[in-house]
Amino acid sequence: MDRGSELDFWAFGFFSYPVFLLEMSFNNNVVSINAVKKSFDDVSVLRGIDLQIKSGERVALMGPSGSGKSTLLNCICGIETVDEGEIRMDGEELGSLSVRNLERIRRVKIGYIFQSFHLLPTLNAFENVEFSAQLAGISKKDRKERTNELLELVRMNHRANHLPDSLSGGERQRVAIARALIHNPKLVLADEPTGSLDTETGSQVLDLLESLSDEFNVALLLVTHDKTSTRICNRVIMMNDGLLIF
Repeated sequence: MDRGSELDFWAFGFFSYPVFLLEMSFNNNVVSINAVKKSFDDVSVLRGIDLQIKSGERVALMGPSGSGKSTLLNCICGIETVDEGEIRMDGEELGSLSVRNLERIRRVKIGYIFQSFHLLPTLNAFENVEFSAQLAGISKKDRKERTNELLELVRMNHRANHLPDSLSGGERQRVAIARALIHNPKLVLADEPTGSLDTETGSQVLDLLESLSDEFNVALLLVTHDKTSTRICNRVIMMNDGLLIF
């Protein structure tokens, strides 16, 4: 095929593509939140939220307790439904999905890192990471290879057989980071990931999150009260009284 034919062939394939697929190819927003409102009884918690997060982007979300941060996270992962507006996760509008498909979104497209780690106490470090891969439907062979790879990346392969109780706080959070990335998520939600760590260990965890976000091109939404934690983020957004302040 000569050069002109190649271009003609490419152009034909491009312009005959379904419109919605073309839109998806040009829109690299992992999360798209538009005019979202949420109330509990008579209390308005989210009062018109607009936010887009792109692939590989790291966004810090700061704000006082009660400002709506936890509710926003719950809406992003489909635990809470919104009253108005829409949230799209990797192009899928959450309000249109069944309960089963919302569970799929949470298992496959989102990774989670918590302040208190939430490792299963009866499973060792390797098993904690592998279990998330199993829930995501990854084959036994692939998940073992992926678990070993990630434990090495977070420098915990030498502690793979240790239970959480025998690990330090920093080590537990490294395992939690590996667990969050095991299924190649589009987005990682990190809720105060350094809140239970000393300053030096917290800084190391942040450096690790930054490097792995870059390596795997995964978006990160970091919720924190600590301004120093925002150094790894491309944007810092304040939240107050259910509104985002850019």
